[in-house]
Amino acid sequence: MNARTETGKGHSSRPRTGRGVFCRLALAAAAVASLGLPVGPARGDEAKSRPNVIFILVDDYGTPGASCYGGKYKTPNLDALAQGGVRFEHCFSAPLCAPSRALCMTGRYAFRTGVLDNGTGARATPKGEVCIAKLLKQAGYATAVAGKWRQLSYFITKEEGRAWGFDEFLIWGVGTKGERYWDPDYNRNGQFLTDTQGKYGPDMLHEFAVDFIRRHRDGPFFLYYPMVLIHGPILRTPDSPAQGADHYADNIAYMDKLVGKLVEELDGLKLREKTLIVLVGDNGSVRGGTIQGRAIDGGKGSMKEGGSRVPLVCNWKGTTPAGRVSQDLVDFSDFFPTFAEVAGAKLPAGVTIDGQSFAPQLQGRPGKPRQWVYIQLGDRRYVRDPRWKLTGDGELSDMKEAPFREIPVAAQSDDPQAQAARKKLQAVLDDVKSQDQWAGKSSPKAKKEGQKKPRGKRAARAKAKSQP
Repeated sequence: MNARTETGKGHSSRPRTGRGVFCRLALAAAAVASLGLPVGPARGDEAKSRPNVIFILVDDYGTPGASCYGGKYKTPNLDALAQGGVRFEHCFSAPLCAPSRALCMTGRYAFRTGVLDNGTGARATPKGEVCIAKLLKQAGYATAVAGKWRQLSYFITKEEGRAWGFDEFLIWGVGTKGERYWDPDYNRNGQFLTDTQGKYGPDMLHEFAVDFIRRHRDGPFFLYYPMVLIHGPILRTPDSPAQGADHYADNIAYMDKLVGKLVEELDGLKLREKTLIVLVGDNGSVRGGTIQGRAIDGGKGSMKEGGSRVPLVCNWKGTTPAGRVSQDLVDFSDFFPTFAEVAGAKLPAGVTIDGQSFAPQLQGRPGKPRQWVYIQLGDRRYVRDPRWKLTGDGELSDMKEAPFREIPVAAQSDDPQAQAARKKLQAVLDDVKSQDQWAGKSSPKAKKEGQKKPRGKRAARAKAKSQP
């Protein structure tokens, strides 16, 4: 985790180092320099030398949904990306949508942004936080988002899109109360669409993404693609048979199909070697699920392993080592500095970024893997290293059988490894708690989806229509 000086509203101007735990992790900015990548807006050949970045976030998609992780559902296109790139075994999100999305967009933990659950997404504002899209835009990237922007707020007009850093957008989210799938209620560049009858939302998002890629093929571009699939309601897809369908399996298959079509498009445009594709789930699967036929422990919304352990596949043809399976820990704050590093972008001054770049691992180098991940939902929290997990309530677990089982370790255990782990992880939790401005302020009635709508739909539409 990076300890940088915070000077924004509501923050102290002194470096927040706590007990020094955060400071012991290397600054992601140093990694940028180590690669010799350019910083600042790209010009000429510099722009051509940096990769496009496509960040695919699949909704409610844990590891049991991917066959390359041992899940029962067939995902041949995702598997092909894993075979040609790096598959991470230990990637951790928050257990619910809003805190995960705030994490990956800002690189900052919930105790900084205040996005603790699905009812607190409006605490992250484009004035108070630096979105990764804005950082890459400043570095010379064309930017777009296609998909779900639901619990996070302040995204209706073109101006609000630009405030987050996006040149273009087609989103389902703020100000929309209609469907995400059939006859979808979408906002394109500040205009709510009225011609969606009979159309399937995921196809529309795919077409928007492809159009953006084609128009910016000379690059570099950043496409944030937070799919609406496979979140409920689980409905038929255009490929579902008329009768006897398992619509959950259909939704996974259609998601995988769209990933394959996107890769095909990149191949046709000869952009594969110039494009980093990152695909990850935003939290665990609703159903939990199985790996190699064995039930995992927990699912969406749970502080167990299955609530946050998600698939992460990275493919940058000709750069990522093909077929590598990494055991390195990754958490959702890490995407921000990783994308910044490969883009040659400077991390924002005066902002604490909790993530740690794993860009070296994408280039086949060992890098400096993080020593632990931090997970928070409301006031519940835990820290996990490769072997041990410690909760905010002081419960230590041996994770050697994860994701299937957590083995409780008594506080009075005389196991020296367990004692050392407790001491190390407790120091991290103490440091976090000393910086937590939002303790006790999680939403009292946080729901799994879309609780907080800061503006009414009618007002939102009127505001959007008034924009150029």
